[in-house]
Amino acid sequence: MRAMKSVAKKSVAVRPAAVRTAAAALAVIVAVGLTTACNRGSDNGRAGKAGPPVGVDLPRSDSDFWNAYAKYLRASERRAEVELLPASNSQNDIGKLVSNALVFANTGAKAIVMAPQDTGAVSGALKRLADRKVPVISVDTRPDAKAGPVYMVVRADNRAYGTKACAFLGQRLGGKGKVAELQGDLKSVNGRDRSEAFADCMAKDFPGITVFPLPTDWKGDVASHKLQTLLTQHPDIDGIYLQAGGVFLDPTLALLRQKGLLRPAGAPGHISVVSNDGIPQELDAIRRREIDATVSQPADLYAEYALYYARAAAEGRRFSPGRTGHGSTVVSIPNGLEDRLPAPLVTLENVDDASLWANGAR
Repeated sequence: MRAMKSVAKKSVAVRPAAVRTAAAALAVIVAVGLTTACNRGSDNGRAGKAGPPVGVDLPRSDSDFWNAYAKYLRASERRAEVELLPASNSQNDIGKLVSNALVFANTGAKAIVMAPQDTGAVSGALKRLADRKVPVISVDTRPDAKAGPVYMVVRADNRAYGTKACAFLGQRLGGKGKVAELQGDLKSVNGRDRSEAFADCMAKDFPGITVFPLPTDWKGDVASHKLQTLLTQHPDIDGIYLQAGGVFLDPTLALLRQKGLLRPAGAPGHISVVSNDGIPQELDAIRRREIDATVSQPADLYAEYALYYARAAAEGRRFSPGRTGHGSTVVSIPNGLEDRLPAPLVTLENVDDASLWANGAR
């Protein structure tokens, strides 16, 4: 297998992203495991043995995206050569996240992987873990600059999500019309990044489109209620931007179906829908022409590289900004580093691409 470039200050082999068809994924897992064992030198004797204990807090269980991420974590444990402690689930409650993180620290975790949904309020946990010298890997969300240090953020460029959704909708609507935007939680850097980028792009490139921003706190029932109210007031909505397909897709399609507005792409009266996440259900909706596009967040790579960096953190390795061998870029952030993984736009033209993680998750 081709060795990958490293951004580590020490000589560290960064494992490549898996080719995500089911058969190819298995082959890559085996190959990477063998290559890693051969390349570790003094670590050769650890092959087949548990590595450093790692605590993982899952942010929620009511999202298809996060449930897929949880499955990929279990699949990546052996390849990463770590020992996953029994996972906790903070259920979108920052108090539970703080408590769960401290339990992991008290039970011997050498690194902790989390996905804080309130990226400011997590400061208490980060600072207490830093005092105890327990490194933190933050997945999908980037803790605010003043929240405390992180070893590595494993994330995609969320501003690009908003920009890609804007560009697609703007072009699809010919620069005119009305668009509903189901925003995430604006206390989250992801919600802010997607919302700000979407608004900036619309104002600059498509001033003829009126945007109705609807904050939802990442809650499907809130999204459905607000969209229903908006459609009552503006039944001529032309497009919808879903910032989280994992929680917004089903209630949105159900509401459009109930109102007789779920018409296939290309048909008169079709409401163009662009989503974020790239879950299998979104890809199926694209194939059925119910929605038009989504931005695919790499749930598989989030899990793979979260555990890769967790092991590196437990071993005291350090990284520097720069290109990686797995198609991403490590950048400096005020409180650490961030590995920005690729997140492609998916449309009817590339929905069957075998490299999309959702096509290997069936």
